[in-house]
Amino acid sequence: TGPTLLKRSLLQGSLVKIAITKAAGNDRYDKYAVWLHAVDPTVEIVDLDGLTADAAVERLHDVAGVILSGGDDVDPDLYGQPEKREACGDIDLARDEMELAVARGAVERNIPVLGICKGMQILNVAFGGTLIADIPTTINTPIEHRRLDHVDSTHTIEVEPGSILKRIAGTMEGTVNSAHHQGVERLALVFTPSALSEDGIVEALEWGDAALGGKPFLLGVQWHPERMPYAEPFSLRLAEHFLHEASAYQLLLR
Repeated sequence: TGPTLLKRSLLQGSLVKIAITKAAGNDRYDKYAVWLHAVDPTVEIVDLDGLTADAAVERLHDVAGVILSGGDDVDPDLYGQPEKREACGDIDLARDEMELAVARGAVERNIPVLGICKGMQILNVAFGGTLIADIPTTINTPIEHRRLDHVDSTHTIEVEPGSILKRIAGTMEGTVNSAHHQGVERLALVFTPSALSEDGIVEALEWGDAALGGKPFLLGVQWHPERMPYAEPFSLRLAEHFLHEASAYQLLLR
């Protein structure tokens, strides 16, 4: 089990280090560490915010997991559609480039990766996918995906049978929070959808051939599990499984 692996790692004198691409700066970013510490208070957070792409990738040599956190819109130049720039909000190109490098670098090193909201979009772009620049003006949908009046929206999702997400959450459907106006347009060929909203937008992704083995743990979710009630199936269970994978990775390297 996840807790057993974590205890074994601690007994061997090595705390689990998790790199987060932005883990501080306001209450919302602070919640990533709080969420992980609800599973294991000893987890060490490595905040990559402000580092260059090269420096961030260098930090990966001593971490056991990577969280690509939420944030501003992804620069459409990075997925070959610069004409979408006017549909975007704030963009931090330096952070985008750092996160793309971290996503690819982590996969190359077989480090477990969890992408949250923008982090899921970064994963899709990193491996050849494209994004919807603005859902409300692109898709005719009654579902509100954006955060309104500083409050997350909510909507239901349907989970794909046989997916890693189904094994983690233990359910085929449920309600998640929602705070994004961008989403997956063309899914990268290496991925498959793990969950969809009722309007067909990809709400989670994972490796398309994960069942074949040989791939590091990777999951992207469009919602914010760290901001949901922990008892919900799509919240703390993700942190538990992610830390289980990170602890297993760390043990393999020892």
